[in-house]
Amino acid sequence: MQTMAIALPPTLELKIDLTDEQFWKLCQNNRDYRFERTASGELIIMPPTGSETGNRNIKIAAQLEVWSSQSNLGLAFDSSSGFKLPNGANRSPDASWVRRDRWEALTAEEQQGFAPICPDFVLELRSKSDSLKELQEKMQEYMENGARLGWLIDRKNQRVEIYRQGQDVEILENPATLSGEDVLPGFVLDLKQIM
Repeated sequence: MQTMAIALPPTLELKIDLTDEQFWKLCQNNRDYRFERTASGELIIMPPTGSETGNRNIKIAAQLEVWSSQSNLGLAFDSSSGFKLPNGANRSPDASWVRRDRWEALTAEEQQGFAPICPDFVLELRSKSDSLKELQEKMQEYMENGARLGWLIDRKNQRVEIYRQGQDVEILENPATLSGEDVLPGFVLDLKQIM
């Protein structure tokens, strides 16, 4: 008996009508995959990240969590956290942060599921298989749904795109650090081990 390997694209998009509860159950029953859902209802299935990207993701999340715990201004989230954006999309940024007063305005039930809120800060780390165009569209979606600051770290091109509400995207070539500005006051992301 021969076995055959089938190569799937890095992400797979399917149009499937799922209720919020069905989407939640799908994610809970298939924890080895990352799922997102677009505002129009397309299901996006993403395999786990590669080890190198996962290592960089945890370095980012750790820096954000240390600052967040010390400042006590809000809550930090890693890439396994999903949010239901105002436009209906379910997204999972690689790292994110929500101001404490906005988080505490949610019910306990809302906090336990895919919180119906767009984070104040979002970060996407481009992995080798990620489409830059798709990540840029995702960053714009975050901004349109209420994010105040976003960083798209593009290791492949050694640059960072900074997204701010109502402003043009700023591009930094191979920066050593990134400032959280007034959204994450006092936070500085050290990019030495990330870029």
